[in-house]
Amino acid sequence: MANTDESNPLLPNQQPELKDDEKTKIPLSSAAAGTTPVPPFPVKPAVPMGWTADGVPVVEPMIMRSRDQWDSGLCACFGRTDDFCSSDIEVCLLGSVAPCVLYGSNAERLGSTPGTFVNHCLPYTGLYLIGQSFFGSNCVAPCFTYPSRTAIRRKFNLEGNCEALNRSCGCCGSFVEDEMQREQCESVCDFATHFFCHPCALCQEGRELRRRLPHPGFNAQQVLVMIPPNEQTMGR
Repeated sequence: MANTDESNPLLPNQQPELKDDEKTKIPLSSAAAGTTPVPPFPVKPAVPMGWTADGVPVVEPMIMRSRDQWDSGLCACFGRTDDFCSSDIEVCLLGSVAPCVLYGSNAERLGSTPGTFVNHCLPYTGLYLIGQSFFGSNCVAPCFTYPSRTAIRRKFNLEGNCEALNRSCGCCGSFVEDEMQREQCESVCDFATHFFCHPCALCQEGRELRRRLPHPGFNAQQVLVMIPPNEQTMGR
């Protein structure tokens, strides 16, 4: 006997229930024919390198390079007993007698370009004469020469006075941790060092530069000198 429920047109079409494992095999399709099946959930792309699964960038920890100390102290007038001992004595004499010459030599080595000696020595001489004439001391030139100390610190990654105090006694910790505050504090210390201990500061910078950088004149190209041969005579 045929099933009357299936042949009755008034009843809706009934489809047999499928098991769970058979439902997963049937792809989802839209009502329109010929469309591609749409997945139930959007496919997430692979997590890129440097990013977490939540989309938070992964910041690699920065390795802070430790700063080097100065080769000699501020008050080490005669330097050290090494290969540069004679040069240290020359630096001490120039800083005491002719600081303009020492400052010009330091600027020439720091710039690594020959010919800048005069451009720094002459202005220093004018500032020196102004200070001696109006104030009786060399108090004007240090106000314009302290940036050379800052340039030496940055070029060779040397520690400043704030870092030296923090290393020795533990003070100035808040200034050392912040990069901007530390640099501002070190610039002020560079100015104070040049203003109150100007000859010693010039000598310390001169000793440091002579140990680290050769004179720019030594890097000049070699000149080939042609020597004519001696006069030859005919022997009998």
